[in-house]
Amino acid sequence: MSMVSPTIVIVGGVAGGASAATRARRMNEQAEIVLFEKDEYVSFANCGLPYHIGEEIPDRNDLLVATPEFLAQRFRIDVRVKQEVLSIDRDRKVVTVRKAGGSDETYEQSYDKLILAPGASPVVPPLEGVDAANVLTLRNLNDTDRIKAIVDRDATKRALVVGAGFIGLEMVEQLVQRKIATTLVELQSQVLPLLDPEMAKPIEQELLRHDVTVCTGAGLDRIIADEHGVAFAAVLDDGTRIETDLVILGIGVRPNVSLAKEAGLEIGASGGIATNDSMQTSDDDIYAVGDAAEYPYAPGDTRMRIALAGPANRAGRLAGEHAATGQCAKMSAVMGTSIVRVFGISAAMTGLTSGLATRMKREARSVTIVSKHHAGYFPGAEMMTLKLLYASEDGTILGAQIVGGEGVDKRVDVIATAMHFEGTVCDLAGVDLAYAPPFGSAKDPVHLAAFVAGNQLDGIENLTDADSNLEGIQVVDVRTAAEVQKASLKGVDNVIHIPVDELREHLDELDRSRETIVSCAVGARGHIASRILKQNGFDVSNLSGGATVRDRVFD
Repeated sequence: MSMVSPTIVIVGGVAGGASAATRARRMNEQAEIVLFEKDEYVSFANCGLPYHIGEEIPDRNDLLVATPEFLAQRFRIDVRVKQEVLSIDRDRKVVTVRKAGGSDETYEQSYDKLILAPGASPVVPPLEGVDAANVLTLRNLNDTDRIKAIVDRDATKRALVVGAGFIGLEMVEQLVQRKIATTLVELQSQVLPLLDPEMAKPIEQELLRHDVTVCTGAGLDRIIADEHGVAFAAVLDDGTRIETDLVILGIGVRPNVSLAKEAGLEIGASGGIATNDSMQTSDDDIYAVGDAAEYPYAPGDTRMRIALAGPANRAGRLAGEHAATGQCAKMSAVMGTSIVRVFGISAAMTGLTSGLATRMKREARSVTIVSKHHAGYFPGAEMMTLKLLYASEDGTILGAQIVGGEGVDKRVDVIATAMHFEGTVCDLAGVDLAYAPPFGSAKDPVHLAAFVAGNQLDGIENLTDADSNLEGIQVVDVRTAAEVQKASLKGVDNVIHIPVDELREHLDELDRSRETIVSCAVGARGHIASRILKQNGFDVSNLSGGATVRDRVFD
């Protein structure tokens, strides 16, 4: 222990900051712990804010994880709300604080250890009309109260959500549940831009099924307000005009690093405060956690900002312990494991996507499977699509994306756990998962994805991505005639149709000298067909995810 009773000052009282404060107290009863929060509330459930607006969480008090009074009584933490830390003097080891109550008066607070958890602020573009009274962002409880007050009005019939990330999608879902006609605008060409395009498509389809107007590939140009400063319409950069009673901006967040930057602390390549594995900054007596800090990022072997509550809480816990005792465990690498519910389906991810792997110049291969979340013969089985990425050289799991109904959360957590222990697709194929018909299958979707990846890695089967150009290739559709008649394979001309059960009898109708791709509905029968053809002298690969995933690409 570096000192018996250090003074530990914490800037920011949500997630990482509150976790740091309580862990510091549990590890050092003698420490003086002072927590500053510039807003009114500490330790609130910011991930639950949209669900209170939609009244899925009816009691606002349920969002208050811990109050200043609770932290003071149970943990003897000096919590000072509505007080903003303005600057850090590293030489004198003091921070300058603006007093509460709207005063310009300031005072100094000394520290032995300083933990920065300032979070991030919503991006608000400098556009005409953006300062209208009903143009809002969602970051804290005060934002929640303002949005909910507008939503609760009988006159509020229409809403516009700008940004189709996690917060934007959650807000759209809750607004629709409140019977408000909602338009979603996203500058990128797809909703949920973090996902690969074919994996995001079911989310867009689910939005459309719930009468959400979706505008992708268009940005917000300006907002039109009346003489009272209330917005009533928005115009996109393609000229589209949208009438609205409420605008919610979910464009993204920027890390609050100005305090650290002005104090001369190192800022990392991703724009967050640079930290080591104990969450110390370039000044050993100052720590950084939460949305403003960088973490080790496993799939890319680098350090990145990951603006998620889970890593913030874990990092805060470590920083609090180290500040209080001089030691802590190493901060584990983060994969960005996350999930969002959009009406009847969920989308989850961990680690790299194909797009991110390309941008990071990481050699990766992928497989896509479509499967039911529990035994198909048991009532209520729901489909899910699972895309698994792994390192080309050794099969190390690099990431996964899953979209579907029930059971998405379980599978992404299993894969994230395997990634934490640097598992390979072979390791994943051997994981012993619980099975009973209401919960899963003897061959779980996780296993199926690992089996397919293992076959590809071992050279047993070649796979072709669903979005590949198939022009000039001999394409064999092995679905039944009824399936083909119902839905042809999109983006392909001159497809040869031979049901898989008849394939052996029609081999002479195919040209062994041509590159061949087989396709079925989801890839399972395609695997059988590819094995038959390969062992009969064909250069063949299987269309990953089959016609189901291909159709999303060319829809």
